[in-house]
Amino acid sequence: MILENDEGINIKTPPKSAMLEPKEVEYDRNFENCIRPKSFDTYIGQGALKETLKISIAAAQKRQMPLDHLLFYGPPGLGKTTLAGVIAEQMGVRIRITSAPALERPRDIIGILMSLEAGEILFIDEIHRLNKVAEEILYPAMEDFFLDMTTGKSQTVKTLRIELPKFTLIGATTKAGELSGPLRDRFGIVHRLEFYTEEELTQVIKRTAGILEIEVDSAGAAAIAGRSRGTPRIANRLVKRVSDYALVKADGKITKMVAEKSLNTLKIDTCGLDNTDRALLQLIIEKYNGGPVGIETIAAAIGEDPRTIEDVCEPYLLQAGLLQRTPRGRKVSPAAYKHLGLPHGQCGLFG
Repeated sequence: MILENDEGINIKTPPKSAMLEPKEVEYDRNFENCIRPKSFDTYIGQGALKETLKISIAAAQKRQMPLDHLLFYGPPGLGKTTLAGVIAEQMGVRIRITSAPALERPRDIIGILMSLEAGEILFIDEIHRLNKVAEEILYPAMEDFFLDMTTGKSQTVKTLRIELPKFTLIGATTKAGELSGPLRDRFGIVHRLEFYTEEELTQVIKRTAGILEIEVDSAGAAAIAGRSRGTPRIANRLVKRVSDYALVKADGKITKMVAEKSLNTLKIDTCGLDNTDRALLQLIIEKYNGGPVGIETIAAAIGEDPRTIEDVCEPYLLQAGLLQRTPRGRKVSPAAYKHLGLPHGQCGLFG
């Protein structure tokens, strides 16, 4: 990798002004962090993945070596960042967090790599968005724990190989297919995070409510879980909203009735669909006879960005079996007609 001097990099001691300062994870600064589990015992869901990670961590500790590089992929909100924090806690090491869009210049990724200490974990979110230069810098760092650089110009060019402390890279992405093959192959452990069941989400909601000192019964927690789209992040957000409703409109306790009234007020139906989701399904049914129809057409018709539909709306609609992807475009499934209360194959309005 050729880095020119005018990049502002001091090879031996990179100036702090030229480095992207990674921040250590602090779990007690805000709502999101205070409810993050710190151990596998308090991390709910992803049972098979947890067992695999426990074995890998125990083996790494017996060998007194860093854990293999890990790649977590799956829809947003399933706990990829939280899981990285749990791994750091279990390994007894510090974790540095950054995101791929923040690593625009070569000196950003070089600064982070040279500031790492032995055994530390570097977590890169949305790693599929790394630019090509940052990727090529990571290759020897991940594989051989070396940083290959050249300095100087023309006839004064010198090649330098700087040894790095052995570290663990944890990458997280919502689009594993956009990750380049060479980068993906350098991860020793690759796992997909799955959507949560309603039973698992009920446990998540009860745990969050306990931490935030919110009173909720089992039926109330289950009612929220059923509308949380299989995602812990959404479940935790809904707990706060329903708690606000219970405090103002009820006696402060979240029961099934209170939860249902609150979520109906928020326009979240029994399947977890919001106004945008229903507008998408209704559009395909009413205007295009159930599909198929292209994503660009759908986005233009409902006034949403195509990436928003693909990243936010579609994953759950596909998982729930309400939407189908075909070579010709998106198509509404029979289950969507049933959910919207429409006869299959006929158009109609959904209020």
